[in-house]
Amino acid sequence: MRARLARSERPRRIFEVVLAVGRQAGLVGVRRVLDSTPLYDAVATMDTVTLVRSAIRGLLAAAGEREADLRAVLRRDDDYRASGKPAADWEDDAARAALVDALARDGQALLLALDGEPVPAPLGQAATLLATVLGQDLEEGDDGVVRIARRVARDRVISTVDPETRHGRKTSAHAFDGYKGHVALDPDAELITATAVTAGNAGDASAAPELLADDLVPPDHEADPEAAGGAPLTVYGDAAYGAGAVLETLEAHGAVSRCKVQASNAPGGRFSKDDFAVDLAARTVTCPAGRVALLGDGGPERTARFGRACAACPLASRCTASPRGRTIAVGPHEMLLAGGRAAARDPAWRADYRATRPLVERKIAHLMRRRHGGRRARVRGRLKVGADFALLAAAVNLARLAVLGLVSSGAAWAVRAG
Repeated sequence: MRARLARSERPRRIFEVVLAVGRQAGLVGVRRVLDSTPLYDAVATMDTVTLVRSAIRGLLAAAGEREADLRAVLRRDDDYRASGKPAADWEDDAARAALVDALARDGQALLLALDGEPVPAPLGQAATLLATVLGQDLEEGDDGVVRIARRVARDRVISTVDPETRHGRKTSAHAFDGYKGHVALDPDAELITATAVTAGNAGDASAAPELLADDLVPPDHEADPEAAGGAPLTVYGDAAYGAGAVLETLEAHGAVSRCKVQASNAPGGRFSKDDFAVDLAARTVTCPAGRVALLGDGGPERTARFGRACAACPLASRCTASPRGRTIAVGPHEMLLAGGRAAARDPAWRADYRATRPLVERKIAHLMRRRHGGRRARVRGRLKVGADFALLAAAVNLARLAVLGLVSSGAAWAVRAG
């Protein structure tokens, strides 16, 4: 059933129907709290040798009638039929290097054999995956030998079984492999109003537009004055959601931001950017000592350079240690970010945030409890994981509606009086 649901045109239909019941009962207001949680993938992370060999196996398996022709270009003594890591003397550096080079040569030979040829979609996808794993992990040295690269690709594929899974990091001390499950929560009724699933390496802010898609009023439309008393949408989130692009979207749709913005800091306790007065209209930046520097033209991000003015400044030791003087970079969302930091200094803002934001942590705990399967994804691929995550959210919402005492009068849903 889950597989059919994931393949359908409406993979989140069960979640949508449950949420619609909550809306009909008047339980969904205009406040949203955003957060994410790791979802560990349902596959084993592969090392480079296993990854490349598995990609070659996948291409040969998808070759169909062309398999014999493609096998003819292979040079390693390996039929690539069995899974796993090939036999080798793993204690011998030279043997390991020779194995990596031979695998790379076989992979390159297969890609060259298909270059410029029309191929079926499955074979084309397998070839793309092989090209990806060869390019991300291997590099050819000046001596012509292909070796494992001494770097980590930014968007590294970590499994050929589930090519969409990624290395992720929830915090600096918490790394994981898999996906991120994102939720939007109505903090008053404690109902999940939206879900999304991204690769593990995606930033939390990237999922905000999808989580709020059904709540944001189009910029060219007026909000329904009868909805929640005409109150605007208010969005809460930690510093991961206090990105300029998110703040810009909220402002454009008339929503109120309660998203924390990362503090502007400077090394050694020196003056931060917030201690400088930025005037975008005049294209100037004024330092704490009153000196003024012009903002240069540098595309989306512009820089003010104080240069020689810092040499004779009595505050220089509290500002910069660079002999070239202090520089201030100003991005396209500078005013929104500065405004967000200033708003968070208001005691009323902080009290509202502290009373509301933690509610989403408890809801995520409900989602991740072991009887629901815990954090381990039960399926593979972002589409299926996303559908399964939405189904889990629907079950949690059903439990919440039962706690709230939802009843049906036959024509409508309502909360039981008393």
